[in-house]
Amino acid sequence: MADAPPTEPSYRAPSPRRVAVAIYLAAVLVYALFAGDRLRTHSPDNHFAYLADSFLHRTLEVRCNDDLAHHVACPPGNGGNDWARYNGRWFVAFPPFPAVLYLAPVAVLGRDFPNRAYDVLLAGIAPALLFLLLDALARRGLSARTFRENLGLTALFAFGTVFFFTAVQGAVWFTAHVVAVALAAGFVLASLDARSPLLAGMLAGMALHTRPPMLLMCLFFGLEAVRAHRLGAGPEVPSDAWLPRFGAYLRETDWRAVLRKVAVFAVPVVIALALSMAFNKARFGATGETGYQYLQIRWQARIQRWGLFNFHYLSRNLAVALALLPWITRSAPFVQISRHGLALWVTTPQYLGLLHPSRRSAVGVHLLVTAAAVACLDLLYQNSGWVQFGYRFSNDYAVLLVAALAVLGRSWKKGAWLLLAVAIAVNTFGAATFDRPNAVYQGDNTADGMFQPD
Repeated sequence: MADAPPTEPSYRAPSPRRVAVAIYLAAVLVYALFAGDRLRTHSPDNHFAYLADSFLHRTLEVRCNDDLAHHVACPPGNGGNDWARYNGRWFVAFPPFPAVLYLAPVAVLGRDFPNRAYDVLLAGIAPALLFLLLDALARRGLSARTFRENLGLTALFAFGTVFFFTAVQGAVWFTAHVVAVALAAGFVLASLDARSPLLAGMLAGMALHTRPPMLLMCLFFGLEAVRAHRLGAGPEVPSDAWLPRFGAYLRETDWRAVLRKVAVFAVPVVIALALSMAFNKARFGATGETGYQYLQIRWQARIQRWGLFNFHYLSRNLAVALALLPWITRSAPFVQISRHGLALWVTTPQYLGLLHPSRRSAVGVHLLVTAAAVACLDLLYQNSGWVQFGYRFSNDYAVLLVAALAVLGRSWKKGAWLLLAVAIAVNTFGAATFDRPNAVYQGDNTADGMFQPD
């Protein structure tokens, strides 16, 4: 691998904030076009609107209509679609931060406001913040990307990853991803060089209350704090003497400065954890009970037997993330997609470039290690992401992977721009077809259809 880019960057670009605003507006426009007629209505799975309504009425349970209050028919869907029932009452088991963002529109427009349009407005934030992150990496000499390449990587994320189809749905599961990805982009930006520990900690806490596996992003801040407080190198140690090298590494770090930064960072994270436990206790009587075991879903027995996270789920989730391809059929539309979605490298082939980095970079290693930590927890989860166009749980670490492409990847040639067009074409297809009336998606509704039948 080639050496890292020089510490004195030669990056030239327009005002990053103005570019970020333009990216936000462009992303919202495209997402709105693909959301189409969805923008006029609310999702039937608008759990966060119900939770926001509960907060506004100073309760934690779902407020049912009077005529339904004594029947197993509240909330919408007769209790299905991931609503939790506990002690005869209904609850939203999902982490609550997106509901906080829903408070204002619910207060003004009511519980059944057109949340899909609101989600499109939220979805534009993540690409804009990602560009600011890529711009900061280049300006600090941590990335050798040009302004044009940073725009290309931003377009890759916005329209060439599964975030595209995620952004135009408006259902509870996708809303959480839309919010969490924006928090991830802000977190990584605040964590670079461990410059903003309090802000980074606050964003990590919000991510915990949106997508709990993303709490493992805290690892990135710790690694950056160590990198930012490295002292001058001591006497050279033989490369094969790993124990002396590790000891030298410890001696060459200002651990007092590292601990000060980590302590500031940890304060909002600990507060967020405490709030999460108190929220669980108030709803379900136990600090560690999220309510998922009370979801009215057909695979509840699986959760009861194996738990939410278990090695038992790993093989299936690895197959979904890495192996699923489109199904070729003999009749129109001649292609079908499993409701478990497509493999990561099919929807975004650029990720394969991270298997063979072309540059050395501590920041790049930190990004990949953190992405791997979050991905491992997702792969142990009881759900593969079903139903989806592509592996939607990759949204949890997509920002880390795209930033790693900026730091570790090769310079973009004509082939890279062509591959960008391919990724955008694939995900445009997903955004246009997913959850629309068509014969593209395998019709099995039991979650059993993963591979094309013989």
